[in-house]
Amino acid sequence: MKNVLLVGDSIRLGYDKAVKASLDGKANVYFPEENCRFASYVLRYIHEYKDLVKNGDVDVLHWNAGLWDCLRLFEEEPHTPIDVYAYYIDRICVRIKKVFPHARVIFATSTSVQSERMSVNFKRYNEEIERYNEAAVAVVKKHGFEVNDLYAVSVSLPAEAHSDAVHYYTPMGTEAFTKQVLSYLAPALELQEPICYRESLYTNKPIGI
Repeated sequence: MKNVLLVGDSIRLGYDKAVKASLDGKANVYFPEENCRFASYVLRYIHEYKDLVKNGDVDVLHWNAGLWDCLRLFEEEPHTPIDVYAYYIDRICVRIKKVFPHARVIFATSTSVQSERMSVNFKRYNEEIERYNEAAVAVVKKHGFEVNDLYAVSVSLPAEAHSDAVHYYTPMGTEAFTKQVLSYLAPALELQEPICYRESLYTNKPIGI
């Protein structure tokens, strides 16, 4: 069976187990237990995540980074300025090509938030998330990678799909994101048979996002 590696922040944590369960018997799915945080963190550790995969042979890499980067703490500027964010996304793409030369690569956009539910000392804005997504998409497309628009999925969901202002750790949210990810993984894995969605909810408290 082919190997899938999922890398990303706590939005990824919300669907990785369900993706693994849904692809059981069709593909091997691997992911780090940790939250992969901001873009510079992904750049630092993505080569180590290869060690999670049997023989290090990754057929499909699905990854994201951005919500930590546009986070505003204490009403200050975003954690990572957008031009620096684009710089790190570009370096990640270069690193991916070096570490995973044979993998089909899919980048997922950052999802929307409910800003009105967030503290002024811990804030994100959808307008900024959209700008960061645009910057990242321009870079990853330049490298020939696919784009899975999870942001578009997130804005289509009702408020009750949220488990808090940022996350979607609900049956509705988990199913929506898992099915969206599977819709990209299935053709990348050249799976012909339909995939049956299997729910596996993430219930731990989100860390740092």
